[in-house]
Order: sequence, then structure tokens, then C-alpha cells
Amino acid sequence: MNIPSSIVTLLVGIFVTLASLWYGQNHGLMPVAASSEAELVDGLFNVMMTIGFGLFLLVEGALVVAAVRFRRRPGDEGDGEHLEGNIPLEIVWTAIPAVIVLGISIYSFDIYTRMGGLDLMNHSMAPTNAPAMQVAYQLKGGAAPLLAEAKAGMGLMPGQDESSVLSIDVKGLQYAFIFNYPNGIVDGELHVPVDRPVELNLNAQDVLHAFWLPEFRIKQDMIPGQDTKLVFTAIRPGTYPVVCAELCGPYHGGMRTQIIVDSAEDYATWVDSRLTAMAAGDRTIANLPKPPADRTETEYLNTFVEPMQLAVAPESLAMLHAHAHPSN
Repeated sequence: MNIPSSIVTLLVGIFVTLASLWYGQNHGLMPVAASSEAELVDGLFNVMMTIGFGLFLLVEGALVVAAVRFRRRPGDEGDGEHLEGNIPLEIVWTAIPAVIVLGISIYSFDIYTRMGGLDLMNHSMAPTNAPAMQVAYQLKGGAAPLLAEAKAGMGLMPGQDESSVLSIDVKGLQYAFIFNYPNGIVDGELHVPVDRPVELNLNAQDVLHAFWLPEFRIKQDMIPGQDTKLVFTAIRPGTYPVVCAELCGPYHGGMRTQIIVDSAEDYATWVDSRLTAMAAGDRTIANLPKPPADRTETEYLNTFVEPMQLAVAPESLAMLHAHAHPSN
């Protein structure tokens, strides 16, 4: 029984569409989404996986069908059929990718905007020791322009309340991240409350670093002499890795820490415990290696340059010690 080609095409189209939609939502390639920003990025990624998988099925399917249907038969020694160009077909297979790319571009632009990436008040590449760039916006009706200092990075998502933001200063140095909280707490790990916007003010002390939160789908360069910022809202309590994603030296792979997302109550408890320790005279940076009692600081720090141990240069740890004991 011969099935009309139109019916075959329709069935193939239905199969490819359903398979692509299913795979686009069930590929399992991304880690858990732990922030509001991650949900937006995952939506864009799923759309691209849906389109990509559909194109893969169409292209590979066409190759397999062509290889089977148009293979050389036994005894066929003649030349292949001479085919001329097909202008309508070429227009179609040029227009379809162009429309897809344009659509993804518009969608990704919208996602980036909703993540706060196009907050124009936060995009200046002026060094911190130079006069701040003034960005002017002429309002409708001839009103006076708005002037604001600009800083590179990711800003607040539209609709977020700026007064509720928790601001934390982050210093990157070979090979560690140091977190300075507004209440004076200094820590080697990042603690944040769930469902509250967090602003990280990033700066590198020595070379380029990059602050990357894979489960949050965000990353921001840390530039010497240039403050950048990263704003996010954690939505899933747990512990997640913080990774330097910029080759910053021979021990770059050891520049890692973690972010702990707590409930509001647990975060308040952690803050109280750290403030209590500080009030008792404990000024050390928590969650950083400490020398044992039977070795000097120099002897202890030297052990970290061994290839099979934590790859942190002694001079870098000495800098951390200076941060912890500024009076020394």
C-alpha cells in the first residue's frame, strides 16, 4: 500500500515535534536551579535544546533516508542524475535558520533584560580610582536628565525592592574568595538567606578572576581596579559550589569555596553566632585553613604548595592571614 507523501510528511512532522518537545524538557543536562535567574536561563536553554534536537532529527533523518533510498543498486554503473539548483528550496532552508536565530536572539535579549543585565545604570568600565562616569537620560516633556554613577555587572531584576537587598563585598585573590558582610563579618564562605535579593560587590586584588555559581546560572568577572557587581535571588536552600572560572594562575583549580543558602531563621542564627564570636575576640576568617599548634605559620603554609594537597601558594594564604589579623 502506497501512503501519500503528504501523509508521510505530516506523520514525520508530528513525530519530530513531539520528540523535540519531550527532549527539550527532559534532557537532564543542567544542574539543579537554585536561583530565580537560573529558572529564566533554563527556560531559554530548554527552547534551544528543543529546536536543536528537532533539527538534528530532520538532518540526520534526511541523511539516513537519502543513503538508503538513493544508494547505488547492484549492476548500476551509470552516472548519477544531473540536478540543477532549486531556488525556492534554497530560500526556504536559508529563511528558516535565519528566523530561528532571530527568534532566539530576541528571546535571549528579553531573558538578559529580566535578569537585570541591561540595567543601564550599572554599566561603566571606568576604573574605580577614576571619576565616576555620569550617565544622563533625558526625560519626556523636557524634564531634567537623570544622572547616576554606572558600574559594570548584573543589576536587580525588574520589580525587585532595592531596600531589601543584602549587600556583600567580595575580594578575589590568588587563590581564594573573601566575603565581607555589612555587619563586619568576614568569612571564606558565602552565606545568604533564601528568597532575598543579594548584591555581591566584586573586586580582584591581583589578577583577573571570575565569580561563577553554576547552580545559579550566573558568572561575573572580577577585575583589578574595577568594581563589578552581581545580583541574584536564591530560591532553594542548600550548599552549592563557588568556582573561579578565569585562569588566574598555576593553582587556579584550587580557587573554590561554597555558597550556603539558609532559611531566614538559620541565616539570622549564623549571623548571631559569628557576631558573638567576634565580640569574644575571635577575629579570624572562618572556613579558612588554620595552622596546627605544633607548627609555625610558615611551615604550615608551605604544605599547601605540594601538588597533591590544596593548591594555594603560601604568600596568598599569608595575605588571608593579614586580612584576618589587620593589627599584626
